[in-house]
Amino acid sequence: MKVINHIKEIRLKKGITQVQMAEDLQITRQTINAIEKNKYNPSLELALKLVKYFDVPIEQLFYLDEMEGK
Repeated sequence: MKVINHIKEIRLKKGITQVQMAEDLQITRQTINAIEKNKYNPSLELALKLVKYFDVPIEQLFYLDEMEGK
């Protein structure tokens, strides 16, 4: 199963740029880009920081694609 996220949608809805988010979370913009494109899964620490940053339940940010591989 693949982890899918809605970070880009939530970020855009809140009017936050990748650059601003990178500065706020002290990570690179490239990391955010990779996460948003589902090319990289964030660490548990970063995932929890994202939940706190966006102030949303973790289920709103991430879910498992159960159709992956079927």
